[in-house]
Amino acid sequence: MRASATRARPASPAAALSRLTRLCAAFPESARTRGGSHATFRVRGKVYAYFLDDHHGDGITAVCTKTALGEHVDRVHRDPERYYLPAYIGPRGWVALRLDRGRVDWGEVRGLLEQSYRLVAPRALARTLDAAP
Repeated sequence: MRASATRARPASPAAALSRLTRLCAAFPESARTRGGSHATFRVRGKVYAYFLDDHHGDGITAVCTKTALGEHVDRVHRDPERYYLPAYIGPRGWVALRLDRGRVDWGEVRGLLEQSYRLVAPRALARTLDAAP
């Protein structure tokens, strides 16, 4: 069975970060900073995504995004093999999607990133996504 074009086997952490960086670069005024084994993606100084690789020695590679009220808990309950509440920020509406389990649906990742960007970016900037093809 062939995987769809947006699904791929779990990538190495470096390859996953590279793909996340390309996805985030499509958002207006997105900026990435790197610190050790993680990266932070911001819009006008506000964080909308984190890339974590073996954060505090947990052995997990994941992307963390902001969600709508309650959605983070719903995702974890629906699919605890792929989603979890990240330390410190999970209780504040953030969810982590594992990039090291099974096939990665990069379309799903992009959707999570876009939702998080829209929640964090200034409204006028977030609306520019509606005009994009």
